[in-house]
Amino acid sequence: MADFNHLDARGRARMVDVGEKPVTARRAVASAFVAMAPETLARLNEGRLAKGDALLVAKLAGIQGAKRTSDLIPLCHPLPLDQVTVDLEPDPDRAGVTIRTEARTQARTGVEMEALTAASVAGLALIDMVKSADRSAHLRSVHLELKEGGKSGRWVREAGEGEAP
Repeated sequence: MADFNHLDARGRARMVDVGEKPVTARRAVASAFVAMAPETLARLNEGRLAKGDALLVAKLAGIQGAKRTSDLIPLCHPLPLDQVTVDLEPDPDRAGVTIRTEARTQARTGVEMEALTAASVAGLALIDMVKSADRSAHLRSVHLELKEGGKSGRWVREAGEGEAP
């Protein structure tokens, strides 16, 4: 079981002890995409959705999601977040909204789950904001794009890596 650091000697799940690891600057970037009907995207861009400013609500939800990651992911350490950004960009060519998040911390463990949670929660909030206009809106392509810091250093996702066939 040595290769699985979230399992104890008997194969049971456990939280990894990071107490001896050094505190280092950590950064992670994630992305997601919310697909929707072109008419829904037009209404979003024109500010004509029944629930109001969908992009602002999704941005705030993503930030809040990052802050609550350890409450949602059972073995995730709570981290002191230095910064979380959530950017949402409507994309008429793809009929949807691209979400890009970044999380930063000074900690003993990485901030990847916070960036991924921010992207996912922002996407879910956006779907909630547009669902009265478009029941088919859906979240897809949630990916870690980049991570920096810690023992493993820098990692960048290559184009197409992790995409569904």
